[in-house]
Amino acid sequence: MARVQGIKDYQCFIGGRWRGAESGETFESVDPFLAKPWARIPKCDQRDVDAAVAAARKALEKGDWANMHPSQRGKLLHKLGDLILRDADHLAATEVQDNGKLYAEMRGQVGYIPQWYYYFGGLADKIEGAVVPIDKADMFTYTRHEPVGVVAAITAWNSPLLLLTWKLAAALAAGCTIVAKPSEFTSASTLEFARLVEEAGFPAGVFNVVTGFGAEVGEALTTHKGVDKIAFTGGENSGRHIARNAAQTFKRLTLELGGKSAQLVFPDTDIDNAVKGVVSGIFAATGQTCIAGSRLLVHESIHNEFLDKFTALAKTARMGDPMDMATQVGPVTTQPQYQRILSCIEMARNEGAECVMGGKAADRPECGDGWFIEPTVFSNVSNSMRIAQEEVFGPVLSVIRFREDEEAYDIANDTAYGLAAGVWTDNPRRMFTAAKRLRAGSIWTNTYRAVSYMAPFGGFKNSGIGRESGQEAILEYLETKCVWMSYGKDVPNPFVMR
Repeated sequence: MARVQGIKDYQCFIGGRWRGAESGETFESVDPFLAKPWARIPKCDQRDVDAAVAAARKALEKGDWANMHPSQRGKLLHKLGDLILRDADHLAATEVQDNGKLYAEMRGQVGYIPQWYYYFGGLADKIEGAVVPIDKADMFTYTRHEPVGVVAAITAWNSPLLLLTWKLAAALAAGCTIVAKPSEFTSASTLEFARLVEEAGFPAGVFNVVTGFGAEVGEALTTHKGVDKIAFTGGENSGRHIARNAAQTFKRLTLELGGKSAQLVFPDTDIDNAVKGVVSGIFAATGQTCIAGSRLLVHESIHNEFLDKFTALAKTARMGDPMDMATQVGPVTTQPQYQRILSCIEMARNEGAECVMGGKAADRPECGDGWFIEPTVFSNVSNSMRIAQEEVFGPVLSVIRFREDEEAYDIANDTAYGLAAGVWTDNPRRMFTAAKRLRAGSIWTNTYRAVSYMAPFGGFKNSGIGRESGQEAILEYLETKCVWMSYGKDVPNPFVMR
C-alpha cells in the first residue's frame, strides 16, 4: 500500500458533524518509519469534550437511538462490520503510517475486526432479564438490563482500531453512546473509522471522536459529570490517575493496563516450536503490546540450547519499511518511547544483566530515518531486577533460569502485573497445573498472542479491571434494574419492611 503524500488534514466528529477544534489549533502526526509528519489532527479542549458528551447524552436519552429496538442495533453493527471489511486495506495502511506496525499484521488484524461487530450485533437482542421467584406473597419481581450510559473510550497507540473495537462493539450492542479519544500519536485511523460509522447509519451523537492530549482532552473526559463509564487501554500510571478521577463521581471502569508476561519453557517441550512462540511473543509488533512475553523462564537443563536457537532465529528477523510485506520488525511508534526503550536497555546493563543480542538502536540502511531498535536479549537476569519487573513496551527480552516447576510459577507470579502468560510443555498435567497456578487473565499453552471476539480478555492485579471480548464484555456496559410489582389487594403495615 502507498503512503499518503504530503500532509493530510483531519477533523473531529461530534454530534454527527465533521468539524475542527473550537480552538482552531491542530497538531501533527508523525510517520514512525520516515520520522516525518504526515497528518494534521484537531487539538481539542474542554469545549469540544463538552459538546461531544452533550451529543452522546442527547442520543442516549432521546431520539432514534434511545427508541431503537435491540435487533435494529444489531443490524447496524453488522453493517459497520461489512464496511470495515470493504475498507480494510485503507484502514490498515492508515494505521501503519500512523503507528509503524507491520502492514502484514495490521491488514490481518483489521480484516478480523468485523467479527467483533458481527458477534456483538448478534448479542444485541439477547440481553435478557429474568423473573425472580421471589419469596414474598402477591409479588411479581423481574430484572432488566439497561445501558450504563455515556462511555468514554480511551485507546492506546499500539493497536488503535482493535482496542477501540473491543470497547465499541460491546458498548453499542448494550445501547450505550460513546465519546472516543484516541492517542495523540495515532488519531488518524479512528477518524477514518468514524466515516464508516456515519455511513452505516448510526444516529448522530451515538459515536463521537475528540482528539488531542491527555492533559486537556483525557482529563476533561475522565472528570466529566456527563460520562457514566470509562473504558481505557494504556499504561498503569495513567490507569491509576483515571481511576482516581472516576472515583469522584463513581464512574464505572474497565481498565486494560500493562503487563510483564512470562513465557515458561519446560524441558519436555518441542524446543523449536517454543523458540518460535517466544520470538512471536516479544519481537512481533516490535514488542509494543501489553501482552508481550517479555520474561522468558526456561528450565536450566535446556537453557543454553534454547538460548542458542532463539538468538539464531531472532537474528534473521528482517527490519525495514512496515509497509513492505516482507518486513518482520518495524519501528518504535513514538520518539519518546524509542528513548525510553534505550534507557531501559542501559538500566539492564547497569543492573548486571548480560546482553547476548542487540542492545542498541538499529543502524541499518533499510531502517531509514525511523525509530528502530535491534531485537534485544538479556541473560543472567534475576527477577528482582527492574528490567524483569518494569514494562519496557519494546523488543527487549529478559531470560531467567528455573529448576523446579513451583519455582517457575513463583517467579512468573512475582510481579505487579497479571495480564498473560505462556506455557510450553507436552505434559498435560503441567498444562492444567500451570493454568491453575499462574495469576494472569490469559494463559496460552503451546501458542502465544492469540485473541478472539469470543474469548474474554483482561488482567489480574495491576494489569487492570474488567474484561473485554466474549459474552462477559457486554455486562461491563449494562446496569441491572430490579422491578417489584405487587398485585395484593391490601397494602400491609406501612411501618414494617416487606
